[in-house]
Amino acid sequence: MTATDDEEATRILDDVTVVDLTTFVTGGFATLMLANQGAEVIKVERPGLGDDNRHSGPPFVSPDPDYDGPGRTADENGESPYFWTINYDKLSVEFDLKTDSGLAALYDLVEEADVVVENFRPGTAERLGVGYDDLREVNEDVVYCSISAFGETGPWSSRPGYDLLVQGTSGIMSVTGPEDGDPVKVGLPQTDLITAMWSAFGIVGALFRRELTGEGDRIEIGMHDAALPWLSKQAGKAFVGEQPKRMGTKDPVLAPYQAYPTADGYLNVGCGNQKLWEELCAAIDRPDLVDDERFASNPDRVANMDALEEELSAVFRERPTEEWVDLLADERGLPVGPVYDVPTALDNEQTEARDVIREVEHPALGTVPVIEHPLNYEHAEAGFDGAPPLLGEDTEAILRELGYDEADLRTLREEGAIPDAD
Repeated sequence: MTATDDEEATRILDDVTVVDLTTFVTGGFATLMLANQGAEVIKVERPGLGDDNRHSGPPFVSPDPDYDGPGRTADENGESPYFWTINYDKLSVEFDLKTDSGLAALYDLVEEADVVVENFRPGTAERLGVGYDDLREVNEDVVYCSISAFGETGPWSSRPGYDLLVQGTSGIMSVTGPEDGDPVKVGLPQTDLITAMWSAFGIVGALFRRELTGEGDRIEIGMHDAALPWLSKQAGKAFVGEQPKRMGTKDPVLAPYQAYPTADGYLNVGCGNQKLWEELCAAIDRPDLVDDERFASNPDRVANMDALEEELSAVFRERPTEEWVDLLADERGLPVGPVYDVPTALDNEQTEARDVIREVEHPALGTVPVIEHPLNYEHAEAGFDGAPPLLGEDTEAILRELGYDEADLRTLREEGAIPDAD
């Protein structure tokens, strides 16, 4: 993703160094977003084990058995492709923070950093000596982001939490799934990613404030809190005493706005206003629906959603999905589209034209695919240059940059603060 008219463009966070103490998805995707904008992100991982996401699979991919460079695979099964998608363009060091010398090495790293991100359960960072107050003693201008499941206050603050649990407590599962079915988890780790985006947004805001005031800051965010603003239209119904419910692909305030079966798949149809509804009826040769009092206005259509679904499903079943897309989207400019599976979503003419999926060289795997992030600037660059790191790949190189010599590294190894050299 390259700026279009500025040959000297740089990435916006090029001079920012991030120390990433997180594991799994929430913090990892937050720092991934910063890496995409140019930040140097250094993952501090547990020796021999690393980020939990390294063990998320199957599938796993075996590295080249002839690779003899720094770093190694953390899982005996190989490298996790899920890990790749959260960790492009990062560096990896292994420090045992329960050793004095490992903690001292982290302090040296933080002294040169701009941002620290952690997602320990509340209280754990302080017990390890890496809480905000601890690291402010090392770097008073640091921007420090703490992520937890339920935040640091309230009766749930000590509970552990994962995306599944927060999808439940946030109400998301209560409005996801078929009308008469059980609550359904969104197929993505949605609350992890929601929280990651809030975290990255907060970090960039704190960095901007630091430019204005010279002061660092601490951002504290809970996944449960982060998910609630995304309820939007469902929250709007609850605020006036209505009970949002599961509706399949239907929408609580718009109709038609759902998926309909076609001759060979499904077609999403979204009519956001009366004009689009009338144009749709003309395009599918059903002008009579416009005059039907059950469907006269959007409130009428919402009130008679089941009857509307029956009428439109009968029409859309007459042709394959792509024929409807050609007729309605391409020829008539109406808001309809196919329902793709994931491989097709990643490999189609639009995704290819936007250069969203690329490949980067990986030292032990040849190449790995990269999903680019969607920010395209006119006067700045964004994008990933590097592969996800092997565990500990950059430990010794980064310590040497901090001024550690061979004797220092030997001491760290002897004390168990870093792994033995391969």
